[in-house]
Amino acid sequence: MGKNVRELALDLLINIDRNQAYSNIALNQAITDHQVKPIDAGLLTEIVYGTLQHKLTIDFYLKPFLQKRVEDWVQMLLRLSVYQMVYLDKVPEHAILNEAVEIAKKRGHEGIASVVNGVLRNIQRKGLPSIEKVQDECERLSLATSHPRWIIALWIDQYGFDATKQICEINLLPPVQTARVNTAKATREAVIQMLAEEGFVASAHPVLSDCIENSRGNMALSNAHRDGLLTIQDASSMLVADVVGPEAGELILDACAAPGGKTTHLLERLNGSGKVVALDIHKHKIKLVKKTAARLGVSNLETMQLDARKAIEEFDRGTFDRVLVDAPCSGLGVLRRKPDAKYEKSYADVQRLAVIQVDLLTKIAPLVKNGGTLVYSTCTINKEENEEVVSTFLLNNREYEMDLTLSDRMPKELRPYVHDNHLQVLPQYMNSDGFFIAAFRKKDIH
Repeated sequence: MGKNVRELALDLLINIDRNQAYSNIALNQAITDHQVKPIDAGLLTEIVYGTLQHKLTIDFYLKPFLQKRVEDWVQMLLRLSVYQMVYLDKVPEHAILNEAVEIAKKRGHEGIASVVNGVLRNIQRKGLPSIEKVQDECERLSLATSHPRWIIALWIDQYGFDATKQICEINLLPPVQTARVNTAKATREAVIQMLAEEGFVASAHPVLSDCIENSRGNMALSNAHRDGLLTIQDASSMLVADVVGPEAGELILDACAAPGGKTTHLLERLNGSGKVVALDIHKHKIKLVKKTAARLGVSNLETMQLDARKAIEEFDRGTFDRVLVDAPCSGLGVLRRKPDAKYEKSYADVQRLAVIQVDLLTKIAPLVKNGGTLVYSTCTINKEENEEVVSTFLLNNREYEMDLTLSDRMPKELRPYVHDNHLQVLPQYMNSDGFFIAAFRKKDIH
């Protein structure tokens, strides 16, 4: 590895900031390209994700010490240095400071190195400004948990201050890796044992019967994953298959299928009978669905590159027993996994997506058989894209009603969170992604 960990972290953070690169993809690519050792990869991941995760807080800390605007890369170097000083206990401050000054010299010149040195030594000497002194509670929570103010205001309006604070605080913790066991091939206990033999620390999920949690290593690199015994998937999104409830021999449409986690879960439930037709608008994403299905060894899959809004041009009305619309959304439920995303989104995005979601549901609705099921899910925790979309859809599609069996299909631990026949999982409910699921039944009209 030519560059040291902090130089590499700086390059990555600049790339993510300038090019809106996905942090997880950019990080994995850098670890591979630079042949980063596992011990260094851990620190690199910590610095990159941590700096992104706490960016607004760090900028608040830096503001009193920056007399004039500095170049973007210098700002980023100061951010990652302050992140280490504030949040990493094991790295001595003098080492962080010396490293930052060396990087500034190498990348810039002595003058920039002097500015970096001055700012960091001032912080050491004077201490950090107090967020607690900020009077406005919305602004204070925004700065303390590094969530943009508009997101905080939205959630306070929808869930109240205490629930919003819980969401924000859990979003700052490292996400738990979970996987769905392919029970057609192995039991959960057998897979946990296999993972233990490889050095992973996996255990049974406390709520979901075919889910495991892992606290060491990446299960995507395990033999169990390679051999199709598990699929990396968040616990909350595994609930979708329970709500869709596929039965033997049925024809099911997954309208927005990539990368294939839910598609293959439905296929596993069909156990070799029936068929799932998986659509996605992007050709490369359809390849991901096929690849996941092949690895898991599930059959009876048909894939099509198609905008789900045009599906009515390809299929007859009433073709499918069950349809899943896992809609494109703002992703406000997965900010814990994608810390960079919270700074890129806007309230205008939320409004635009809600319109698309209603349009998607309305155009896909005729494909469901009379008496059939239409399931709508998102990985957001914003009511305008969830409950309000459900209300608008029902208002405009009188042949549909809420499926009253949704609560019965939930694990008992989650039933208290089913309201008006839909489920909103907040991240704190089971230490998972935020997720929404609603199910509609098409009236059996003869």
